[in-house]
Amino acid sequence: VVISIILFASGVLGFVQEYRAEKSLEILKKMSSPKAKVLRDGTEKIIDTGELVPGDVILLEVGDKVPADCRIIKSYNLSIDESVLTGESVSVTKTSETLTEKLPLAERKNLVFSGTIVTFGRGMCVVYATGMNTEFGKIAKMLQSVKKEMTPLQKNLEGVGKVLGVSALIICSLVAVLGILRGHEPLEMFIWGVSLAVAAVPEALPAVVTITLALGVQKMVKRNAIIRKLPAVETLGCTTVICSDKTGTLTKNEMTVKKIFFNDQIIEVSGVGYIPKGDFYVEKKEIDRKNLELIGRISALCNDAKLVHEKDYTVIGDPTEGALLVLAEKIGMQKSDLEERFPRKDELTFTSERKMMSVLNDMIYSKGAPETILENCSYIYDNGIREITETDKKKILEINETFASEGLRVLALAYREGGLLEEKDLVFASLTAMLDPPREEVREAIKICELSGIKVIMITGDHKLTAKAIANELGIFEEGDIILTGRELDELSDSEFEKIVENVKVYARVSPEHKMKIISAFKKKGEVVAMTGDGINDAPALKNANIGIAMGITGTDVTKEASDMILTDDNFASIVAAVEEGRGIYDNIKKYLAYLLSCNVGEILVMFIAGLLAMPLPLIAIQILWINLVTDGLPAIALSVDPKEPDIMLRKPRVSGESIFTKRVKFMILWIGILIAIG
Repeated sequence: VVISIILFASGVLGFVQEYRAEKSLEILKKMSSPKAKVLRDGTEKIIDTGELVPGDVILLEVGDKVPADCRIIKSYNLSIDESVLTGESVSVTKTSETLTEKLPLAERKNLVFSGTIVTFGRGMCVVYATGMNTEFGKIAKMLQSVKKEMTPLQKNLEGVGKVLGVSALIICSLVAVLGILRGHEPLEMFIWGVSLAVAAVPEALPAVVTITLALGVQKMVKRNAIIRKLPAVETLGCTTVICSDKTGTLTKNEMTVKKIFFNDQIIEVSGVGYIPKGDFYVEKKEIDRKNLELIGRISALCNDAKLVHEKDYTVIGDPTEGALLVLAEKIGMQKSDLEERFPRKDELTFTSERKMMSVLNDMIYSKGAPETILENCSYIYDNGIREITETDKKKILEINETFASEGLRVLALAYREGGLLEEKDLVFASLTAMLDPPREEVREAIKICELSGIKVIMITGDHKLTAKAIANELGIFEEGDIILTGRELDELSDSEFEKIVENVKVYARVSPEHKMKIISAFKKKGEVVAMTGDGINDAPALKNANIGIAMGITGTDVTKEASDMILTDDNFASIVAAVEEGRGIYDNIKKYLAYLLSCNVGEILVMFIAGLLAMPLPLIAIQILWINLVTDGLPAIALSVDPKEPDIMLRKPRVSGESIFTKRVKFMILWIGILIAIG
């Protein structure tokens, strides 16, 4: 009865902790739009999304959530935010063009996907998939198919239970048989057997393990991590690989202009994110921002985004345009002030065919792809306006390629005087190169991971060059390491991929299926894999990983539901703190397990020897329970909160299959047990 109460109390404690973690999350939101605008029988109708069927023609406009997977029929400058699906923050321009080859999700320009958001323009498209047949539905199916494995601690404790159970059965049977052969009553031998069984089982162990993990959870909360499943605390301690999403996890998810080519100079821009503070440098020497007012004016006026400052700075609209607004404010040009002085009179919006945008205010201001802008330029600003030459164009395109090879997204700016909005005879002004910058604290966290023997792998839906540039800056990628794209991954068989998986540090243009393949390959190699992520596309991989880590601020509800742990500050560096706690908890589990079992060995030896010598029963079952629960249990709880060793993060991760009973631990248990029995 007492043992049953202890087990019940441990179960309740574990349930309460996981219930509290669940209550800290919001209720899972519906990921599809409740209504859709459709054309049926030539009439525009508003219907529930559940009524959509393949073949329906739907209309999309700014702010709409796409209700199904659709093929675009007509695109009027349609741009879609697909970050919830691909994880990438830059809006994707959509067209009705036919695509002949099989492309990654992020490059399917003529398709829109359920759950994504229209950020610009409008469009007409035909539904080809609904419900579980959409890309979101495929992710849901993957989530359902993933079965969670036992954690290393659970496997170890299961092994302990089997050893104790078999040992207790053998000892009890041996004592009972010997006693009956010596002429003792079977009932007396049954009582001896029960007492020995009680002595063999450390009744305090389940409670102490649960209390230790629960205390670890409380420490984690203080370090910005919510543990949803108690065993995840310890699993972190043996993590050998962290697979991290790029956007919003390793980076800030805020596009920032880092370099400008203007007036025949490459100018570096300081500052990160949407905070409009920063300086301008040429060869590490600060320059006067007043010299850049032309750039600021074009960036602010040829722009449809808004920079909003409440608690933090945020952008309403396209992140790329947001980066240009921030640049303008760093230069000292406010969009609202400029628009008041020079209101917009006309505009030519950006399209995927034209690849540029122009507005007419006091002058004509244009921005777009460098090649397209240059085709429409007859002049260049170079300490004044002069005719542009082929040499100028060649140099500009070479600089554009250099910026692109560094993973920067490049836009060209141009202008001209004139009363009519015509995109010809423009004056080339500058190239602006922008990047989603890494989080400041991530570099240090990655260094600590390396010292701790933990590999950090970057997984992104972004372009290969961009991924390489970010990985270089963070210290994830070095010469000799491999970068794989999703397409290259598809060309490898499972066996071929497993041979190189440990040398691949960056994955670009990947889909949810690729993430599952990556994690499975690592697990086959015996690695303990943690996967971080925030987008819905990360959810199946989070569930498949040994430990799934979701972002609390930017993470979707689906991702949080699939995770074992949530970072409340979206800080990759908090993972390092969690790993440290996990290692400390495992050390303490080994300490009190050795302590409890050595006490049990002492009790077994006393009972066994007394039985062999035909002595009276030294301890009855209730006395043994008192010793195991109170005399042994309370010191064990004290051991469970021992401070961590100073060098705990300088060790390599333990092997996940390693038994908790090392030779040293076995010797300690036996030796101390003998001493207790003698005493």
